[in-house]
Amino acid sequence: MAVSTSLPKEVLKMAIDTILANKFRSFLTILGIVVGIITAIVVASILLGLRQNIVAMIEDYGTNNIYAFHITTGFGPPNREERARKVLTLADAEAILKQSEAVEDIAPVVPRIGSLGRGFDDNLVYEDKNYRWALTDGVTPNYPSITNLVLSEGRFITEADNQQRRNVLVIGINTADALFPGKEGDRVGKMVRMNGQMWEIIGVIEKRKAGLFGENEEDRSVFMPFRTARKVAPHRDYTLHIIKAKSNRVQEALEDSEGILRQRRGVKFGEPNDFDIKTADAFIKQFDSIIGGIGIAAIAISCLGLMVGGIGVMNIMLVSVTERTKEIGIRKALGATKSAIVMQFLMEAMTLTFFGGLLGVIVAIGISQLVMLLVPSLPAIIEYWSIVLALVVSVGVGLIFGVLPARKAAQLDPIECLRYE
Repeated sequence: MAVSTSLPKEVLKMAIDTILANKFRSFLTILGIVVGIITAIVVASILLGLRQNIVAMIEDYGTNNIYAFHITTGFGPPNREERARKVLTLADAEAILKQSEAVEDIAPVVPRIGSLGRGFDDNLVYEDKNYRWALTDGVTPNYPSITNLVLSEGRFITEADNQQRRNVLVIGINTADALFPGKEGDRVGKMVRMNGQMWEIIGVIEKRKAGLFGENEEDRSVFMPFRTARKVAPHRDYTLHIIKAKSNRVQEALEDSEGILRQRRGVKFGEPNDFDIKTADAFIKQFDSIIGGIGIAAIAISCLGLMVGGIGVMNIMLVSVTERTKEIGIRKALGATKSAIVMQFLMEAMTLTFFGGLLGVIVAIGISQLVMLLVPSLPAIIEYWSIVLALVVSVGVGLIFGVLPARKAAQLDPIECLRYE
């Protein structure tokens, strides 16, 4: 018997039999582990899905693009010091294009001319309908070639529109659907009112495949000629430069553009930039830093659940040692070694936590699928490595918190065990 119970398969069988003999108690014991694993996997699946969507969305706009602005672009509002900086100009764009061989083209943009809440009212009105959620930008004719923009209807802004400062608009799909519901294919040529003037719709933007929660800010966009934006919103002197680098020369274009802007803005050697310039990869890294904080919080909650579950396992295993004192004495009397006793109780603890991890994984997968079913725009991706990691961590919890009960069982005196009632 001592030989057979020392075999791993036999020890595992004994551990499973013991767990199944006390199903309800075993379930309550692993509940903390189940909650910890569910939290970790569900949060990880949502964060991974969001990251994949962000990456796809940024790459859709162009992986060779560099974004230069006088304040920090990306996630989060600018601070007061940044708002006081000198803005970038068209002359800056011309200098970069002229002096850098790594730069293919530049699209200057007047961003969000109606976002200041004064000076320009970008509420669009057509007959009895209006759209208040527009993101109105002034752009140059080369904007589509740099950002991979595609139209579903009409045409984009031309150089003639820009030079003559015409009141023409290219609108996003949300804007189009709000103003002209049920008129797909018949929206070009319509006249709308905005900021007290009449504007002609000349094009409708095709919805991009990539988006966050099924939406892309382009869906709400309203594009007008760059020079028109300067005329109708003179207070909005901000200029965002979207710099397109030549193939495989992004880093060179970034360094050239940064150096040219530093020189033109009089930034001295060793001083930080008084402008923001970053590649598409930088936006992804910035997003990673944000979800990293959320991930740490989720890990902390998960670890708390695992610790509670581990303490529960240790407690129930100590109770089990007491309940099975006579059994331990009989095994030792028949020749079982201390290592065999330790192996038996460790295997039982690890099997218990493994089942907890397995149950947590199954429930987490179900919750993730339910989330995607109820909220299709909310991505949730479960990677195989996260499942394997969850199971490994679960077994590890059993190993760590099962050591004390196993050592206590192994150190019991066989004579005293046989006398135990």
